Amino acid sequence: MPDHQPDRKGATRADEVRLAIEEDIFLGRLRPGSRLDEESLAQRFNISRTPIREAILQLVHAGLVEKQPRHGAVVAPLKLHRMVQMFEVMSEIEGLCCRYAARRMSEEEKQALKRIHEESKAHMRARDLDAYYALNRAFHEALQAGSHNEPLQEIARSLFVRLAPYRRYQLNHPARVDDSFVEHDAVVEAVLAGDPERAYQAMRRHVTIQIDIFTEFVSIMGGDRIQE
Repeated sequence: MPDHQPDRKGATRADEVRLAIEEDIFLGRLRPGSRLDEESLAQRFNISRTPIREAILQLVHAGLVEKQPRHGAVVAPLKLHRMVQMFEVMSEIEGLCCRYAARRMSEEEKQALKRIHEESKAHMRARDLDAYYALNRAFHEALQAGSHNEPLQEIARSLFVRLAPYRRYQLNHPARVDDSFVEHDAVVEAVLAGDPERAYQAMRRHVTIQIDIFTEFVSIMGGDRIQE
């Protein structure tokens, strides 16, 4: 798997630290139980402890790190069953967003979605995974907003944040970025056509596929780190 560096453009210092630690966890440099020492991390990144603490809180929220009595912040085991369950819920929630978006998106919103999708094509071809993922996130956020259902958007945003590290790193799987773009294409076609059921099914397939892809990816990167 490529050991690429995350794109630091526009990121806060806490974001930079979080992305670097996420990469260390997924690539096996940090194992479950490894302690995240604030002082050591501050020295590594040459910054104060404040953004370090913020990054660790983000990682705790995402489930990649846990706080333990007397040990502080440590890398959590990758709980596969929990991740799969969250993806199952996410597939339904984002599917619903697309169903409503196909009915409710304005023409301006639809064209904005189309522009995001078209812009991501260049990054897909260049294999710029960080840039592609940034637009991938914008793509999903546009569909969530396009549902014009605030409670649904709140649930979708919360789950998206929890699953963001997993969704980002499954793009490292061979040819996954190409398939992701094709799946997005099916969603865009359905939304632009105003076909709610087709949009719902297209997004459900897109998110559900990620379960198998990420499970395989994590198994390759270190099956001994996974809790069933």
